Amino acid sequence: MPEVDKRATNPKFSGRILFLTEDTSLIRQQLEAQGDECARLEGVLAQRLANDDLPLMSNISTDEITPGWVCFYYDETLGQYVYVGMREGAVKKDEVKNGGFAVVVSGLSKGCGSSRETAPYAEKAAGIQLVIAKSIEKIYGQNSQNIGLLTSTDFTLIERIRRGEEIPLTEFTKGLDPIAQKIVEHGGLFNYNKARLAGEVMPPPIETAKRPMTMVEKIIARHAFVRAGKIGVEAVKPGDALFAVADVRFSHEYVTPMAESLFKHALGNDARVTEPESVYAFRDHLTFLGRVMPEEKRKLGLLERADGLAITQERFTEKQGIRLYGESPDGGSEAICHNAVVEDLALPGQIVIGTDSHTCMAGVLGCFAFGVGSTDMANAWYTKDVRIRVPETVRYVFKGKKRADVAAKDVMLVILASEYMKTSKGIGKVLEFAGEDLANWPMDERATLTNMSVEAGGTTGIIEPDEVTLEYIVRERSLDAGEVRQGFTYSDPDAEYAAVFEIDLDEVRPMVALPGDPRNGIPIDELGEEVRIDAAYGGSCTGGKMADMDMYAEVLQNALAQGKRVAPGVHLYLQFGSQKIKQYARERGYLEIFEKVGAELIDPSCGACINAGPGASPNAETVTVSAQNRNFPGRSGPGKLYLASPYVVAASAIAGRIVEPFEFLSKPEEELVGA
Repeated sequence: MPEVDKRATNPKFSGRILFLTEDTSLIRQQLEAQGDECARLEGVLAQRLANDDLPLMSNISTDEITPGWVCFYYDETLGQYVYVGMREGAVKKDEVKNGGFAVVVSGLSKGCGSSRETAPYAEKAAGIQLVIAKSIEKIYGQNSQNIGLLTSTDFTLIERIRRGEEIPLTEFTKGLDPIAQKIVEHGGLFNYNKARLAGEVMPPPIETAKRPMTMVEKIIARHAFVRAGKIGVEAVKPGDALFAVADVRFSHEYVTPMAESLFKHALGNDARVTEPESVYAFRDHLTFLGRVMPEEKRKLGLLERADGLAITQERFTEKQGIRLYGESPDGGSEAICHNAVVEDLALPGQIVIGTDSHTCMAGVLGCFAFGVGSTDMANAWYTKDVRIRVPETVRYVFKGKKRADVAAKDVMLVILASEYMKTSKGIGKVLEFAGEDLANWPMDERATLTNMSVEAGGTTGIIEPDEVTLEYIVRERSLDAGEVRQGFTYSDPDAEYAAVFEIDLDEVRPMVALPGDPRNGIPIDELGEEVRIDAAYGGSCTGGKMADMDMYAEVLQNALAQGKRVAPGVHLYLQFGSQKIKQYARERGYLEIFEKVGAELIDPSCGACINAGPGASPNAETVTVSAQNRNFPGRSGPGKLYLASPYVVAASAIAGRIVEPFEFLSKPEEELVGA
C-alpha cells in the first residue's frame, strides 16, 4: 500500500462533488452526466441542499461502500468497486473512479456497520479526498483518519469548495482530540507513529485530577501508556486522548492480510509482532463461502482470492508465532472470533481490540473491548498499544423483569429504535447496562446487549461483572476465582454519564427490526400486515450462542409436541458459534430436535451474516427473519432481512410468517403477559 505524504496545509479539492441522495435516480444522473452537464447538475443539487430541499441518503453502511466480496481485495483495486453495494444498485463498477469526484456528501451515520477499513480505502483509491456527512460513525471516521482521508460534518464547506477555495487544514482538525489532530496533519497513523517513535511528536500528558469514574474510564486509566516502563494514570475524563496498552489483540482472515501488508510496508518484511502470545487470529468469516458464491463471482476468480486470504493469514501466524483458531476436523471453524474471545480469552478489567466491529461483545465480561481497523491493528501488533479518545458513557438501567417470551434481542431492538440512537447520539459512546433483573440473565443473553451496542454506533457495550460472570469464567476455563475477581471493575456511584435511561422490562414485547437497519425496530404486533418468510436463520456470533440454542430448542420441541414442523416452503438454518456450542447442543439432545423439525444444521462460522454461507438470501425476493445483529442493505444477500430474537426466529419458521413466540413456549401463562 502506498505511503501517504504529510498533509498539505491548505488542501484544494478540484474534482466533482458527488451527492449521495435518498432518490437514487439523482445519483445515477450524476454518474452518467457528461461535459457541461456535470457542473450544471452539481450546482442544482448544491442549491437544493442549501435550501434544505435535497434529502441525503443516511445510514450508508460499510457493506454498501465495499460489499463483502469486494473485501477479497486489499489494494488499489478497491477503488474500482466503491459503492457497488449501494441500495437499488445505484452505483456500478468504476463509475466513481472514472467520474472525477473528489468530495462525497451524505446524511446521518456515514460508515455504520462493519469496521472494515476497505470502505474508506476504496473511497480514497477512487479519488475521493473528502467525505462530508451529517454524522460519521466512530470506527469509519477513525479508519479515515488513519489512511489520510479527510472527513467533516460542516456543510458550509461545499460552497467554498465549489468556488475553488483552498481550505485550511484546521477546518478538518477542529473538534478532534490532540492525537487525532496530529494524525490528520501527518496524513495518517503510520506517518504519525513514525514521528512518535522517533521522538518528534508526543501525545499530550494526561493531567486529569482524581474524579469519580465509570468502569470504562477506570480500565482506560489503568492501561494508559505514559512512557516506557510506566503504565497507568490516576484518572481520565471523556475527551482525553492517549495510547493504552491492549491485553488481547485479534484479527480474522478478512482483515489479517491487509493489516500484514501495512505492517510490512511500515516496518519491513522482517518485522516481528510484539508479545505474540497475546495476539490471536481466526479463520471464521469465509469458511463456507464456496457453498453460496454465485457463478458470476467465481468466474472473476473471487473464490480463489478469498481462499488466498486464509492462506496468507496462516503463513503470517506461523511466522509470527500467533495462535490461529482455524478450521475444525469436526466441520467448519473452531469458533467465531467473538464467541472464542468470550469463552477462552478475555478477562474482566482488560482492554481487548479486534479487527471487527462486534469485538464489543467481550464487554459482557466487564472488559473494555472495541473494534479497530487494519491500520490500527498493524500498529498495535508492533507497539501493543492503541489510540483512544476516552468516550462518554450512556447508562441503561433495567427496571422490572422481562416477559418469558422476550429475549435480550428484543430489549436491544427497543434501545436501538429510540430517538437518541436514531439521531446518531449513540455514536462513539459506551453503552453501560445495569439493573436487578440482569442477575437472572445468562451470560449469553447479556452478551447480546454488548454485541449489538455497535449497531447504535457505540464504541462498545459493557456490564459490571458479578457472581454469574465469575462462575462462567471459572467453569469455562478452570481459572482461579480470586485471580479472576482481581479484574472486577465497577463504576463509581457518582460517576458522570452523557445520559441515563430507564427501560421498563415489563413493557418490552417481542420485537422485529424492519429491513435496512437494526434501528428499525417495532413490536411484532404492530407490523400491520402478515410477513410471509422464505427463510429463518439462527446463527452468527449474536444468535449462535448456548442460550440461543436453548431458545431454539424450547420452541422447536414444543412445535414437535404439537405435531408441527418447519412450514412448507420455509428453510430453517441453525448455525453454531463455536465447537463448544455445538457440543453443548449435542449433549442436551438439541441436535435430534433440530433435525426432526426439519432444520438444516451448519457448523461454526460467520456465514450468512456476511453473505458468505448458507442462510444468505439468493435473490431480492427472498424474505428472511434472522437472529443475527445487523440487516443493512446487501449485508446478507439481496433479499429482505428482518431481525428478531431466537424465540421469534424459531416460531416464525414453524408458522411460515413472522409471529410472536408465546404459542411455542413452555412458560406459565401469567409470565406471557398479553398472550
